[in-house]
Amino acid sequence: MEAQKKILVLCGGKFAFKALQLLAFEKFICAIGIGKGSHTIIDALEREAEDNNFGFKSFPNTKSISEMRTWIDRIQPDYIFCISFPFLLPESVLAYGENKFINFHPGPLPQYRGPMPIFEVLKNQETETAICAHFMNSKFDEGNIIFNDPIVIETGDTYGKLTVKLSEHLAQVALNTANMLQFGNNIPNEPQDETRSYYYEKPDLSDTYINWKRMTAEEIISLINACNPWNNGADATLLGEQIKIISAHLLNEPHENQPGTIVSFTTTLNIACEDKKQIAIEILSADQGIMTASQFIELKPVLAGIPN
Repeated sequence: MEAQKKILVLCGGKFAFKALQLLAFEKFICAIGIGKGSHTIIDALEREAEDNNFGFKSFPNTKSISEMRTWIDRIQPDYIFCISFPFLLPESVLAYGENKFINFHPGPLPQYRGPMPIFEVLKNQETETAICAHFMNSKFDEGNIIFNDPIVIETGDTYGKLTVKLSEHLAQVALNTANMLQFGNNIPNEPQDETRSYYYEKPDLSDTYINWKRMTAEEIISLINACNPWNNGADATLLGEQIKIISAHLLNEPHENQPGTIVSFTTTLNIACEDKKQIAIEILSADQGIMTASQFIELKPVLAGIPN
């Protein structure tokens, strides 16, 4: 019987942990490489590697990638899985073997290329995302697709909730892929459709900022969810103050106020939106710290004349 194919995993942090645990339990992993991780994560993975007799190497920056090919040649894996590995692999590394490198992208390809597809699908109010398994080439997220494995985005999913769900889903997807590789070297795949492709750069302030005059209530809620906890909330201006809105829900009550003004408050701070709906802020961050809407209201004597 042919020996079980061995997999080297390149990862970037906690998102890969569940997949690493499952692949290790099924005895697929032969080595782990981590790029740009925190000291806590690096130490945890190194201990895990020592306990299980895996190879281990840290790649803290792009310069260290020059050492990767020599390390891979020494380990001699059958395949290399990449899970949130932060650095682009050069041709010198990919030349280890054609269709040996498989990336697991936490978003559907080719529509959601880029470093943060979880943020983008939530902001864009998608109802479904995916883990995309694809062969790697020398450009980010452009290699031939093996499959997109879908997962439903549920109402109220935040960046944090969806990340956890995708991490758990990824573990099973990676295991299924490892099992598939045991039965042949010719894995079905197809080129990406460039007419449907889009690359999203890492979000900046313009992407995380609430424009009260141009965004609907639903768009604002989606942005808030997409920024929680990654950006510590969506950036906004309220009462002339820069804040971050961490948690809010749709308040489907009409109003005649200007967008971005406070309509009323109870245990929530209810803000007018341009589509005549409101959002109800529950938790926010201001200069004084993270607080509930009620705590924020107590700090603002200017709210005395607003209905509650």
